[in-house]
Amino acid sequence: MRVGLCTVDLYIPGTTSLKGKRSVVKSLKDRLRNRFNVSVAEVDGHDLLQRAAIGVAMISKDARKLNGDMEKIIAFIEKTPGADLIDHQIEIL
Repeated sequence: MRVGLCTVDLYIPGTTSLKGKRSVVKSLKDRLRNRFNVSVAEVDGHDLLQRAAIGVAMISKDARKLNGDMEKIIAFIEKTPGADLIDHQIEIL
């Protein structure tokens, strides 16, 4: 069994309150859960107005499948309106 972990740093332009930021982050987390059946959590930047770090975890038998799915998740996040991808890190354990 393999575990895929992905950490994503996001810039959320145009937010003027933590409530606005939470709305964007919650929407992204819900869409990732529904589309890819992964575990998702905001892991850093809780008090920052226009920054967030999202952690994504997935389990599979095949490391290549995990890596491919993580790349699909990154591509999906890049297309997300309201949040710009700053950096990401994928780790297969």
